[in-house]
Amino acid sequence: MASRSLSAATAHTPAAPAKPERALLSVSDKQGLVEFARRLAACGIELVSTGGTAKALRDAGLAVRDVSDLTKFPEMMEGRVKTLHPNIAGGILAKRSDPGHRASMQDHGIAPIDLVVVNLYPFEATAALPGVALDDLVEQVDIGGPSLIRAAAKNHPDVLVVTDANQYDMVAKAIEKDQIPLGLRQELALRAFQHTARYDAIIARALSKRFGLTDYPEHLAFAYDRIETLRYGENSHQRAAFYRKAGPRNVKEPSIVGSKQLHGKQLSYNNILDADVALEAVKEFPETACCVIVKHATPCGIAAAPTIHAAYEQALACDPYSPFGGIVAVNRRLDLQTAEALGELFLEIIVAPSYDADALAHLQKKKNVRVLEVPGLDHPYQRSGTQIRSVTGGLLVQDRDLKPYEPKEWKTVTKRAPTAAELASMLFAARVVKHVRSNGVVFVQGTRTVGIGGGQTARVDSTFIATHKGKDQIQGSIMASDAFFPFRDAVDVAAQHGVAAIVQPGGSIRDAEVIAAADEHGIAMMFSHQRSFRH
Repeated sequence: MASRSLSAATAHTPAAPAKPERALLSVSDKQGLVEFARRLAACGIELVSTGGTAKALRDAGLAVRDVSDLTKFPEMMEGRVKTLHPNIAGGILAKRSDPGHRASMQDHGIAPIDLVVVNLYPFEATAALPGVALDDLVEQVDIGGPSLIRAAAKNHPDVLVVTDANQYDMVAKAIEKDQIPLGLRQELALRAFQHTARYDAIIARALSKRFGLTDYPEHLAFAYDRIETLRYGENSHQRAAFYRKAGPRNVKEPSIVGSKQLHGKQLSYNNILDADVALEAVKEFPETACCVIVKHATPCGIAAAPTIHAAYEQALACDPYSPFGGIVAVNRRLDLQTAEALGELFLEIIVAPSYDADALAHLQKKKNVRVLEVPGLDHPYQRSGTQIRSVTGGLLVQDRDLKPYEPKEWKTVTKRAPTAAELASMLFAARVVKHVRSNGVVFVQGTRTVGIGGGQTARVDSTFIATHKGKDQIQGSIMASDAFFPFRDAVDVAAQHGVAAIVQPGGSIRDAEVIAAADEHGIAMMFSHQRSFRH
C-alpha cells in the first residue's frame, strides 16, 4: 500500500511526537502479530492488549499490559465488555493539540493510545460454515473492535490504525524510521473505514437471509473486494477495476469471478463482460454438452450436441464470420480435437470447466488467446442471486432471470399444432433467446442456432438480420422471440424464408393479426406467456 496524501486539509495537526508511545493490540487473526509486536516493543512502545491477544504475546516472551489496568474494570460477560470504557475511548479520541482535551486526560487519568491494531471477530468465516447456529453466528458480531477502529481512524492525525496484517511491515518501517507522514495516516484511516463498512455490510446481508428478510430493503449495503485493477475500461481513457462480492457464498455457482486463468495476458474490462455473457448462456444447458460463441456481449452461435466438438462445429456454422476475436465457452472438459478446431480461429477467450493436458498444451502455443478454467461448470450447481446495474447516481437491482420454461404451460394458438420434434426445438430456442439483446429473435434447427438477431429498435429488423445471416438454414427452422410481436411483419419475413414454427410470449393487442399471419403461412405458433427481455 503506497503512502500518499488523500486530502490537502485535515482537522488538526498532531502536537505529540510522531513516534507512538503506546499501542493497543486486539486481534482475532494473529498471523504476523508476534513479529510486529516485537518490532513495536524494540522501538520502546508499550504494548496493551486483551484476552487471547495478550496471551499470545506473553507466550512469545513480550511484556504486555492488560486493558483492565487502564480501565480498572475486568473483562466481563464472556469478553463482550472489555474495551468499551472512557479510559480507552478517551486515550484514542483525544486531540493531542487541543489544550482542553489534554486537560481532560490529565484530570481523569487517561493515558494516550497512539497506535490501534485491531482486526475483527471472524463473522464472515463463521457465516460460511454449514449449519452454524444463529446464536453462534450472532456471537461473532464484533462490537468493541469496530468502535476502536473508527475512533482511531477519526483521530488519525494523532493515532495510527492498523486493520490488516499486510500493513504490519509498512507501519513498522515507518515507526522505525521515525517518519510517519500524514498521507500514511490518512490512507490507513481510509482503509479502516472501508474495513468496518465491509464488515457491517456482510453482517447485514447474512442476517437478512437468516431472518428471512431478503426482500429489497429500504437501505442497501454492498461490500465488494477488488480482484484486480484493469488496464483500462471499455475504452483506453477509462479507468476500471474488477471486484467480487464479499462475504460467504452458500451457493458455489460457477462464474467468471471464480475462474482461473491458465494462459494469456490479463483480461480486459470487455473480456470480462463477454465471458460473463458466454457463461450465463452455456449454463442454460447443464444437461448436455453445449457450446456458446459470443462477440461483443451477443451470442452468435449456440448449440447442444452429444460431444463438445460437435457442439462447437454446429455453433460456429450459425455464423462463421462473427466469431473472429470472440469468446467460446463450453460446459464439458475440453479435448484435443476441439482445441485444435478452436486454434483455427482468432479468439480472445476460451472458457471450459477443465482441459485435457494435451488440449491445454496446444492452446498455450497461441500467444494471444486467454484460457480460463471455471471449475464446477460440468457438475450440478444451483443458480440464484440478484443482478445489479448502475445508472448515473444510482443502482437498479433485480432478480436474475432464472425462471425455467415449462412447455406444459404453453398454449397452441394456431390451427396447426407443433410436432413433438418442433416442440423440443421450441424449448431450446426459448432458452437461447433470453440471452440475446432485445428485440431478440433466434432460429434453430434441432438444438443448434441457425440465425440470431437482436439489439434492434424493431423486431422485424432483428428478424431480417437473423434470416439474412441464416439464409437457406432458415427453411424448416423454429423461431423464438423474446417478447410479443407488435405487428405481423416479422412473422411474414420469417415465413418468406420457410420457418416452420414459432414460440413467443404473446400479449400484444395485435395477437389476433399475428396468429392469422401464422395460419396463412401454415406455421405452428405457441404462446409461452413468459417474456425474456435483455436490455
